[in-house]
Parts: sequence; structure tokens; C-alpha cells
Amino acid sequence: MANVLVVGPHPDDQELGMGGTIIRLIEQGHDVLLLDMTNGEPTPHGSPAQREKEWTAAARVLGLQRPRKLLGLKNREVQHTLEARHAVAAVIRRHQAQIVFLPYPEDAHPDHIATTRIVEDARFDAKLTKLDLPGELPGAGAGEPIYPKWLIYYYCTHLRHVANPSFCIDVSEQMPRKIEAVKAYETQFVIPEKNRRVVQWLQQMNGYMGSRIGCEFAEPFFTKEPLGLMGIGELVM
Repeated sequence: MANVLVVGPHPDDQELGMGGTIIRLIEQGHDVLLLDMTNGEPTPHGSPAQREKEWTAAARVLGLQRPRKLLGLKNREVQHTLEARHAVAAVIRRHQAQIVFLPYPEDAHPDHIATTRIVEDARFDAKLTKLDLPGELPGAGAGEPIYPKWLIYYYCTHLRHVANPSFCIDVSEQMPRKIEAVKAYETQFVIPEKNRRVVQWLQQMNGYMGSRIGCEFAEPFFTKEPLGLMGIGELVM
């Protein structure tokens, strides 16, 4: 089983981009931690307290065994800084993350673009043996150096971008719970009438990706590094 870290610029990005896969990973016994760079506020209908209620409800639907972690950067002002890199690298070390999921690098939202760059560099920082990183408690270290073997990009982009994934994961069984987790963010996708369409678009996109691999619903992913297979047993036939 693997230690998996899923990083999102705002609470709800992970659910939108790969909620079904998160559910599947947990069902398979992997140790999954969600890291939110910001609390996602302010928004027209939300508040920090309400947003926390929503991400807590969404985490319950996903079946997370660990509390989500909030890095605490400022929404709409995420910047690619050394401090942010080291904060994420510390989370990677503490979780001993072997696989890190992060947003696809092409996006119209500055927070998404900055988050991707931060996480890419944090992967490098986390392996440095003589780099002291912030711990959870004063005087406590962040854990042993580690270099996550895989960076895998999920699609949750503000561009009208058509995904061209490296691979897709079958989430047909997990799709109803994914939609339930997305709808847990009532201030984002239920109360604002114009945003209700996002759920429909999400189902259509995951349905199309499913059709590409011969299943009902699938989530697309991109990698810059080639994936290695021991055989074809895991391919969807």
C-alpha cells in the first residue's frame, strides 16, 4: 500500500478533479491525505466556518481516514515562494508521500498555477538531507527525507481545456459518491444557480473519459514521467 498526498489550491478542487479516484484509493487500502493550500474564502455565499463544515462533510463522503490538512495560504494570493515550498515539503516528509497528485499545470486561475509550481519544487526540497523543514510542533522535525516516486496531475482547470490524459481511472462505481462529495460544497455548487451546471459538466466529462476506456465513468490524469507496468493485468480490457 502507498502513502498518497492529494494537493488542492482550494477545498473542492480535489473532489472535482479526482474525487472518484480518492474514494477508490481509500477502498484499496492506501493511506490518503488531502492538503488544501487555502480555505477557499472569501466567496459570494461562503465563510471560513461554513467552508470548513463543507470540506468536513465532503471528507466524510470520500471516506478519508485522516483529517484534511490546511496549509493556510491566502486565497487568490497563492505565490510560489521558498516558504510555501518548504511548508509543502514538510507535509510530504511527515506523510512520507510516495505518490503526489497535483493540479494540471495549464490553468487560468493563478492559485492553481502557483500551487503546481510549489508542489513540483517541494518534491525536490523534501529529499534534501541537510534541509531543516518546519515540524508540526516546536522543535519537532518534519520527518525523514523522501523523494516521491510519482507526481500525477489531475484536471481541475478554469480554462475551457479539453484534457489529453496520459491515462484514465475507472470510477464508475465511485461516481455517485463523488457527486455527493462535490455537492457537499453547497455554497459553491448548490446555492449559486449558475454553478449548478458544473456538476452536469463534470458528469459529462467523466462519462466521455469513461467511453474512451470502455467504462461508464473515468477520471483523466497526466504524467510528465513514463509509468511503468509489470504487465497488462491492470489495463481496462
